[in-house]
Amino acid sequence: MSFFDAITNLLHDPRAAIAGWIVAGPLYAYGFIFLIVFIETGVVFFPFLPGDSLLFAAGFFAHSGGFNLYLLLTIAWAAAILGDQCNFMIGHFFGRCIVQSGKVKAMTPERVEKTEAFLDKWGRLAIFLGRFFPFIRTFVPFLAGMGGMHWKHFVPFNVLGGICWSTLFTLLGYFFGGIPAVQEHFELVIVGIILVSVIPAVVGALRAKFKKREPSEE
Repeated sequence: MSFFDAITNLLHDPRAAIAGWIVAGPLYAYGFIFLIVFIETGVVFFPFLPGDSLLFAAGFFAHSGGFNLYLLLTIAWAAAILGDQCNFMIGHFFGRCIVQSGKVKAMTPERVEKTEAFLDKWGRLAIFLGRFFPFIRTFVPFLAGMGGMHWKHFVPFNVLGGICWSTLFTLLGYFFGGIPAVQEHFELVIVGIILVSVIPAVVGALRAKFKKREPSEE
């Protein structure tokens, strides 16, 4: 199974997709978890990957024995930390070229502006806080590297944020996995997580759009 097939199946039917990975063997199951989390956090071209819902779903399967919880957490931590570090380095060495090329369609001027404002407001703490917001999670380390943040200042918040974010969503899936209502309506729960995760990004984009219109309307 290719990576893109795995993503398509995951978005279409997350429970069946992860169950299929588990049946295929530990290498597939843990490997896809690592790869998706790493790429979402580590490659600025893929901010749309479903990291939050994937970790929740993996935790759900850990409750039923499909994953070893401790190994799953270790892999999620490694993927999240290494991913952000990779993204930071990409931003540091190639950031300006990538932004100027316009090839990252998801990196709209509004999102770049919002992420830069987020960094300006929170400073180094933005590396930690940004983990909990889709798109911002991918853009913060990239723009931090591009903006010249020193590596030694980035690493502690990267490690702390990666561990807290991946642990939170994995354990939410693990502990809620035993609730019958969650088991019966698993797909709706996943959709709910995606919607809740995306709401801040949508609200921010709408606010930026209306702010730009206000001067012209006056």
